[in-house]
Amino acid sequence: PAQFNLLPNYPNPFNPTTAILFDLPRPARVDLTVYSMDGKSIKSLENGNLPSGRHQRVWNGTDQNGIRVASGIYFYRLQATSIDNRAPLYFCTKKMALTK
Repeated sequence: PAQFNLLPNYPNPFNPTTAILFDLPRPARVDLTVYSMDGKSIKSLENGNLPSGRHQRVWNGTDQNGIRVASGIYFYRLQATSIDNRAPLYFCTKKMALTK
């Protein structure tokens, strides 16, 4: 990929799972987290170093403890920093809807 990019999740709205794709033009430390409407962290989908390329993570509508969350609007945030000095490279947040 030529640039950092967080793509819309698919499907959206979803039940019970959705795929989140993102592009990294160079290796980066990635934090991909799902948040509730009130800003609480629900689940970390990725937290580590990744190579350049297109990546996909799937969220199954559960929290960090494996408990299904309620229907509603959630946000997913991608933050990429450089691997060596943790300088910010990219930050983006998108909205998704879980229906039951």
